[in-house]
Amino acid sequence: MTGANLALLARTAVHLRPGQIGQRARLRTQRAALRSLPAARRWLLAGPPPAAAVGWPAAFRPLDARIRSRWPGLGELGQGRIKLLGMTRTLTTLASPGVHPYGQDDPADTDSAADHWAQTDWAGACWEQAGAPALWRFHLHYWDWAWALAAEPDRADAQAMFGAMWQSWQAAVTVGRSDAWRPYPAALRAWSFCGLHRDLVAGSAIEDRFMASLAAHAGFLRRNLESDVGGNHLVKNLKALVGLGVFFADEGLLGHALDRLTGQLAVQVLPDGGHYELAPAYHCQVLGDLIDVVELVRSAGRSPGPALAEAIPRMRQWLGSVLSPAGQVPLLNDGYPVPAELVGMLRPGSTPAAPLLILPDSGLVRMAAGHWHLLADVGAPCPEELPAHAHADTFTCLVHVDGVPLVVDAGTSTYEPGPARGYERSTAAHNTVEVDGASSTEVWGTFRAARRARVSDLRTSTDAGVLSAQASHDGFRRLPGRPRHRRRWTLTESGLHVDDLVTGKGRHSVMLRWHLAPGSTLQLTAGGAAVGTAAGEFQVGISASGPIALTAETGPVATGFRRTVQAPVLIGRIDAVLPVRISTSWQRCRAPERVVASEPTAILGGVG
Repeated sequence: MTGANLALLARTAVHLRPGQIGQRARLRTQRAALRSLPAARRWLLAGPPPAAAVGWPAAFRPLDARIRSRWPGLGELGQGRIKLLGMTRTLTTLASPGVHPYGQDDPADTDSAADHWAQTDWAGACWEQAGAPALWRFHLHYWDWAWALAAEPDRADAQAMFGAMWQSWQAAVTVGRSDAWRPYPAALRAWSFCGLHRDLVAGSAIEDRFMASLAAHAGFLRRNLESDVGGNHLVKNLKALVGLGVFFADEGLLGHALDRLTGQLAVQVLPDGGHYELAPAYHCQVLGDLIDVVELVRSAGRSPGPALAEAIPRMRQWLGSVLSPAGQVPLLNDGYPVPAELVGMLRPGSTPAAPLLILPDSGLVRMAAGHWHLLADVGAPCPEELPAHAHADTFTCLVHVDGVPLVVDAGTSTYEPGPARGYERSTAAHNTVEVDGASSTEVWGTFRAARRARVSDLRTSTDAGVLSAQASHDGFRRLPGRPRHRRRWTLTESGLHVDDLVTGKGRHSVMLRWHLAPGSTLQLTAGGAAVGTAAGEFQVGISASGPIALTAETGPVATGFRRTVQAPVLIGRIDAVLPVRISTSWQRCRAPERVVASEPTAILGGVG
């Protein structure tokens, strides 16, 4: 590690709680013990008695079970392949290549599809997938994709396939050595296995071994809660323990998990209803987890407690407040598009009637005037102790006109370390001001952030149809002259005006970027640019306190896991002694005859 990285690490660690560091050390020690100490392994995996299992109530169906379209089906799995995050990889090969049980080439001696699944060489399947991205490997070990098998009409075929795959996985994956046995994927898998048991395991040849393995998951998770990370990871851990407590009728385990989860609500659910990681996509994930927990506990005839039940409507209302006009979840901070079907199941609250709404704890301002819709980020980049999903996006904004995206976020296409991850977290990937090529928050590594922008002096007003919000941040204070950025948004029915002021001392390079929706057109004009979108044609005017150089460039916008497309970026740059002022005006010149609302798409399942 270089001296510069050591300095970054120190500036990151100063934000952590002492207990986080101790917990991280404990978890790593336990992981080493799982690999090498049989006695420790027996203790770390000691769970409820498998014979005590009663399963989940038949009336309960988790959210995952209701969205079959997300998962690979029996036919794909039967070919030894699996598609996750839009990427298909081969797990194994068929003993009889090219023969499909439902195809026209079925041999006469194939009595059933189950016979075909038996021909699949699952014993030699590759479950480690060393060449795959880490996020893809995590998703493989979640086993939530197996909900598609539980929905298959032929129970015998589905059970045969699941049994063969599970036995192969069980033999191939070593506790303590695989990605599978990190607490986060173990938690998602334990939840999935609890729900899949009734349809895919009960009464089958693998049931006794499956139940013993599931009990070991309970022991592992109980002793490996991710309190070093917290956030949605810890919620997933506790959700799994709730599911395991109900499954094994373990009142002690269930009560402990519910108590810990209730305690986390005071930390993770902000007073305005937002999730404290400040990433709307992960807000949806945590909201879904809480809905699952409450419905499971109630189905089991128990009470989840008032705090859990009360948090859900607040989170639903927050979600309804930040959705785009097209009903999509904004991609602020780390984010991936939440399927419309799932958004509907989360039951977001109604769109706010007020033209200007402040979510003070989440640091978001929503404005709506005529055909224009704006969502501005005026909050902290992340919780003090959890920077994993933070972007250096202070004062970025998303703009829609007639429900069509005009100004967008570049999105998140990867969690792999490297230039793409670094860019997508940087200020340059967002609709805000960059000073001297530096990001407003010192994001680095894959999930870390050192010095962070601090927002102050938020003011809003509504006056005769003119909506206004302004605030200041000190994210560039580490630079010579301690630059400070102040931004004001003014929205009316006729358009948007954005004023940026950078104060401080000395000469600096100030760069302003506007990322346009994929498919837009951009052409520079005198004093600005002409922009074309599905919502019509727009004139953008840019002026500054000194000579400003305008350029029309392109930048990547996420369209899927490890996939991006190039989209226009309007850039204004001024090199001058501070203070520097830049003003941008957006007005529609001509509306199309017919508008079809659309959104840029990007798909990235959450690793947490």
